[in-house]
Amino acid sequence: MKNLLLLTVLAVFVVACSSSGITVFKVYEKGGTDVDTKSIVEKIKNADVILFGELHDNSLDHWLELRLEKEMFKEFGANLLIGSEMFEADTQIMIDEYFAGLYPSKNFEEEAKVWKNYPTDYKPILEFARQNKIKYVGTNIPRRYAAFVSRHGLDKLQELSDDAKKYIAPLPIPFDSTLSSYKQISSMPMHSKDLKYMAQAQAVKDATMAHFILQNWKAGKKFLHFNGAYHSDDFQGIMWYLKKYNPDIKVVTITTVEAQNPDSLNNDDKNKADYIIVIPDDMTKTF
Repeated sequence: MKNLLLLTVLAVFVVACSSSGITVFKVYEKGGTDVDTKSIVEKIKNADVILFGELHDNSLDHWLELRLEKEMFKEFGANLLIGSEMFEADTQIMIDEYFAGLYPSKNFEEEAKVWKNYPTDYKPILEFARQNKIKYVGTNIPRRYAAFVSRHGLDKLQELSDDAKKYIAPLPIPFDSTLSSYKQISSMPMHSKDLKYMAQAQAVKDATMAHFILQNWKAGKKFLHFNGAYHSDDFQGIMWYLKKYNPDIKVVTITTVEAQNPDSLNNDDKNKADYIIVIPDDMTKTF
């Protein structure tokens, strides 16, 4: 079919990338079956939002993200939007100013709260967007407000100023404590008794990322979003809020897991996402 999305990163998913018989990575469809290139291409082509769940310290993951960004740009051009967890909503003005050429990268990186692995892992993605005039959206809640929720809970967000609320999903934020991702966080031992709302802090991040995705997306656009895998695994987190805010939005999820042998998929990972990338557990880490 003419003009099919030429996703190099997904085309190579069909076969394991090998060198001397060593599997570099492999991808499976939900359920654990071998991936079908045509079905992936068609599904991503028809999606409104693609949530790419990464492992933050995995070098191969970040290369795959960059390749996906480049290939989607070839297909969709000005209709492509990029967003990520790695930039907070209150840095959007800095992203926009930097993309407009108001100041050099040094000033941007000093003020935009970039992550410590930004130079190797996220800068190439952002710079490709800047050079090709792709809208880049910082979707995450400012960390000070997520920390506030971890100590005081979602209900206390109402006490923040109107200016602060601009960087958070509309209040009140719905919270389903029965979702497995939040139940797992709630069952974890806390280092401090003051941090008793950690699951709600996770939820406010998920809700805010979903909110800013939808605020910038419109029909005909393709929004490629990069986030930690836990924020979209099991079709929960960001995806749950996307569907809560817009039931008609079409979302495809990709997740990443590590395994000693990428040629097999752990049963626990088979239904984490529409597509599961398996990477060797000894892949080079960036921090």
